[in-house]
Amino acid sequence: MAVVTYSDNEVNFMSARFTDRIAFISGGASGIGAATAKRLAAEGGTAVICGRRQEPLEQVVKEIRAQGGKADWLIADITDETAVNDAIAETIKRHGSLDVLINNAATVIRGQIDGSASADWFSCLQGSLSSIYFCIRATLPYMKRQQYGAIVNISSVCGLLGAPAMGAYSAAKAGMIGFSRVAALEGAPDNIRVNVVVPGTVMTPPTAAALSDANSMAASLRAIPLKRIAKPEEIASAILFLASEEASYITGTTLTVDGGKTCQLNTRSTQMSD
Repeated sequence: MAVVTYSDNEVNFMSARFTDRIAFISGGASGIGAATAKRLAAEGGTAVICGRRQEPLEQVVKEIRAQGGKADWLIADITDETAVNDAIAETIKRHGSLDVLINNAATVIRGQIDGSASADWFSCLQGSLSSIYFCIRATLPYMKRQQYGAIVNISSVCGLLGAPAMGAYSAAKAGMIGFSRVAALEGAPDNIRVNVVVPGTVMTPPTAAALSDANSMAASLRAIPLKRIAKPEEIASAILFLASEEASYITGTTLTVDGGKTCQLNTRSTQMSD
């Protein structure tokens, strides 16, 4: 049985849901990706994290190994389909299989539609949507051969609701949800499940930088019914649930983890009191 304990500073999880499972996690050097890698390894799996910079990847792997977990890292630019193909093949070469794919990396470029550059539009779509296609396309043949796989794609509330200056990112994250449904249908005959986690505001390094003053933090909290920002470990909980056998009959679904943000109609009469 899994046991979860929460404190002000961390989430502790003890189980063995991922014993002997190999997981490839893009964007695993920080934030949600790193939290997911650490939790998966703590639950018996091997976390293979990828990113563009070696130092932060090595640091996450070092921390996992220091706790007795199994982890590995690969340098890979997931916007490059050849690099993705090579990284997936190298993961299987080193570890013998690939059971879980977690598509967490993304590219965020802000800009009003009428003042944006086409290059920024395509760069955001490449990093936040095409990269998901590359990773899934490279992974499916291996999962089909073993007749098993769990894929979890990380979208955003920007894929459900509009936000000014986030046109490309919102399009990419909404597109990911639609693409994931198709991948779920195509993977189902081979026992490959595909699901989406939609995080709200999460306390990652970019979020901390954006909410560095008290006014920004207060405004953000007012928009969240639970009145707090999620820890990366709480998003990892949702990701690993969908990746585990506890979700063995769940595919093609979207799990929103946003503190209630997207369920509230923000009008003067319906705003929750502080």
